[in-house]
Amino acid sequence: MTPTEGPSGSSNTCVGSERSPKVVISVNTSWNVVNFRAGLVRALVAAGFEVVVIAPEDAYSARLGDLGCRFVPLAMDNQGASPRRDFGLFLRFRRLLAAERPIAFLGYTVKPNVYGSLAALSLGIPTINNVSGLGTAFIRQSWLTSVVKLLYRLALRRASRVFFQNEEDRALFVRDGLVPAPVAAVLPGSGIDLQHFATSELPKARPGPVFLLVARLLVDKGVNEYVEAARRVRQRHPHARFQLLGFLDVENRTAIGRATLESWVGEGTIEYLGAADDVRPFIGAADCVVLPSYREGTPRTLLEAAAMARPLIATDVPGCRDLVEPGVNGYLCKARDPADLAAAMLRFIEHSPAERQAMGMHSRRLVEQRYDERIVVDRYLEVVSSIVRAAAM
Repeated sequence: MTPTEGPSGSSNTCVGSERSPKVVISVNTSWNVVNFRAGLVRALVAAGFEVVVIAPEDAYSARLGDLGCRFVPLAMDNQGASPRRDFGLFLRFRRLLAAERPIAFLGYTVKPNVYGSLAALSLGIPTINNVSGLGTAFIRQSWLTSVVKLLYRLALRRASRVFFQNEEDRALFVRDGLVPAPVAAVLPGSGIDLQHFATSELPKARPGPVFLLVARLLVDKGVNEYVEAARRVRQRHPHARFQLLGFLDVENRTAIGRATLESWVGEGTIEYLGAADDVRPFIGAADCVVLPSYREGTPRTLLEAAAMARPLIATDVPGCRDLVEPGVNGYLCKARDPADLAAAMLRFIEHSPAERQAMGMHSRRLVEQRYDERIVVDRYLEVVSSIVRAAAM
């Protein structure tokens, strides 16, 4: 699996030598790499690859050097749909990739997957893509959906491998001709570090349970339904608490506004915890983690909660349903239906502390069996190494 004898070099720049195959990873935020791809970056470095990360510069960019890779900043209009700006992004990707000349380009999120892959293909650089979720363009059908599908079809047509995070997303892309079936495969999300997200006992008995939603504050994450369900549950169980942890993503088209959030807090329905680099203390303080999203790839927040042995309540939609066994480690509810979400919460409240603990342990066993980060890393190393072998022939 390894192209060289082992890693070498400084932790502040690229690891490797002139003979080490170079891999470029591109994502729409440095935050994404630090939080979700760090295990993969470290594994590639340990396998002797020189790793370069291309992403917009943010508060997390300085941490990338600690992973053993080099960071190259590239501004992206992540929410925009301007053909002129997107063509400019393609040209900037092409200039960077022409200068770096990697053995492979690994793309995540929409714009790196599309414009980074198109640039790589124009230079003869093999691409490995990860479609981690379908996003607003697929959830809300419009003219933009057709445009995004066309761009994916162009960008993924000659990919070495396209990873999806659930079977339904893979089937949709194959059915619509967006990706050739032989290169489409399913990964267990981005995987989870089972040592970092260790089992945590449920909190001691208290007047009411604490429900926690960890997500960017977007309509498509089901935040409105969560708040309305909280109102309904509190009518019967006034001591139940409902917490929100996540970014106020003002740039997204489906963002929840600050004034709306403040009104929820003011009426006493929601406790807003802000955003956090480390979600573990907040998950550890919760009795149940909730995600009423409209569609997911494999939701990271549910993976983290399951790894910490928390019962789950989620919508019966692609991605979410894979992590919940109804009545075993949690409950599923209908999407966009606060009444059904409230009913699931009420069912959870009826369980004894021992039953809740048993549900949480089922969550932990599920991620141990299916979602260990090492599974994801090994699949990537296998594909990247096959590209190296092909180039050497």
